[in-house]
Amino acid sequence: MCRFLTMAVPGVGLLTRLHLYAQRRSRVQRPVLRLLSCPGTVAEDLRRDEQPSGSVETGFEDKIPKKRFSEMQNERREQAQRTVLIHCPEKISEKKFLKYLSQHGPINNHFFYESFGLYAVVEFCQKESVRSLQNETHAPSKGMEVAIPFRSRFFNLKLKNQTSERSCVQMSNQLPPSSKKLFEVLCDAESVDDQLNALLKEFQLTEENTKLRYLTCSLIEDIAAAYFPDCVVRPFGSSVNTFGKLGCDLDMFLDLNETRNLSTNKTSGNFLMEFQVKNVPSERIATQKILSVIGECLDNFSPGCVGVQKILNARCPLVRFSHQASGFQCDLTTNNRIALTSSELLYIYGALDSRVRALVFTVRYWARAHSLTSSIPGAWITNFSLTMMVIFFLQTRSPPILPTLDCLQTLAELLLKEFFEYFGNFAFNKNSINIRQGREQNKPDSSPLYIQNPFETSLNISKNVSQSQLQKFVDLAQESAWILQQEDLGGPSMSGNQPWGLVALLLPSGANRKSLGKKKSRKPASEKVKVLLESIKSNRTENFTNTNGKRNVSTQT
Repeated sequence: MCRFLTMAVPGVGLLTRLHLYAQRRSRVQRPVLRLLSCPGTVAEDLRRDEQPSGSVETGFEDKIPKKRFSEMQNERREQAQRTVLIHCPEKISEKKFLKYLSQHGPINNHFFYESFGLYAVVEFCQKESVRSLQNETHAPSKGMEVAIPFRSRFFNLKLKNQTSERSCVQMSNQLPPSSKKLFEVLCDAESVDDQLNALLKEFQLTEENTKLRYLTCSLIEDIAAAYFPDCVVRPFGSSVNTFGKLGCDLDMFLDLNETRNLSTNKTSGNFLMEFQVKNVPSERIATQKILSVIGECLDNFSPGCVGVQKILNARCPLVRFSHQASGFQCDLTTNNRIALTSSELLYIYGALDSRVRALVFTVRYWARAHSLTSSIPGAWITNFSLTMMVIFFLQTRSPPILPTLDCLQTLAELLLKEFFEYFGNFAFNKNSINIRQGREQNKPDSSPLYIQNPFETSLNISKNVSQSQLQKFVDLAQESAWILQQEDLGGPSMSGNQPWGLVALLLPSGANRKSLGKKKSRKPASEKVKVLLESIKSNRTENFTNTNGKRNVSTQT
């Protein structure tokens, strides 16, 4: 029996169906519907269309988040509005620091971190405390220079009397681990499953880092509000979709929806009052003008914003800058609500089971270790494309793993191996990836890699990927599947000095792989991969064969 969850995309009019395959009956469907039924964003008309016959049991009721995506965003935003960012002197007493701030009101939470100096993030219990602190703050004296007056929530703390007291505050880590530390952690694990979970734990965004991201958005919102008092600056992408790692960029969306809603006709008797406004020929020009002005404000008035670039002629116009205090590289867009909806979709998938996130983090790190992805724009596969490929792969299991929770009973290690097997043997030359329907489809054009945008279905999110980069991905996937197939890599070696499991996957191809131990045959690696894939095809015909009983490993078009 198949049930459908319908995702409504605001302003686009497209529908995405998330299949829930019911195998048993239970009461868990209601919490799932609550997660997916935020008015105006996800499944707004779902309850109206719901059929009374049956429900879905998953056995993972405790894994379902208590908050919808919009609820989480709104609570984080309100929390950020009660929070201040303070540049602190190197020598500071945490106790005296908190006592000084407490005169403005009770403090709910705080933490210290290092960026370009020592910083403190302080969350008050009430917004009034922030205003009280602002009223007691003085404009800096710059000698011959003139300070531009701006009452931000970004402060600079100075000591009136210099003391020899050393700073002993505990720092919150805002950066991912080094490769050396990560490999040590992975080698200390007891199984590949533990390695995947350890990598997730080391790289996932911490609570403190998430708070800092929302605070940064809130500080930018203060600037934008000078022109658009009802605007909201929301983080999207990796910062909120549960797949972000420490050190990832901060994508921001300038939401002017409330301001635009002012254009709704409001009548009073026989009169109609309208705002006087400037008119421009198109929505794109309006977006460019808005971002141009906001970019100038950030460059000239916003403390901590440096390297501002206005990239207004891109397909999606944006303002790029560095927020020096937080250490984030930021991209600000507007009129890009589809990006927020895509973040919500991944938030839902990431919430279904932590092992999904562990698999995505591992595949992403594997791809980065082999230079399949890059922070520099180009012909490389993006992290978003990789995430979509993982989701698609999990949808095509037999039985499907996403979006149902029932099906996720297989060990994470097995899923990782099967992911590499699946895409190492995928017919990229003729098929595209469609997560809306969870199945392969004929490619509509000759792009080497075609992954359909789930909301703008005429677009290919991986159009930038070249044939050579895709072939490199396929070759590495085949090699990684072969490595995980080896019996002597199922756990730590007895001698303790041999790389195994995930560590072996992350080593560069070629000479460094010689440390993996003796091969069980003298056949070339490519021949072994071929034999392995032939074995896979024969053993898993129902999962990995097309209608003709064959699959094409080549990616040539």
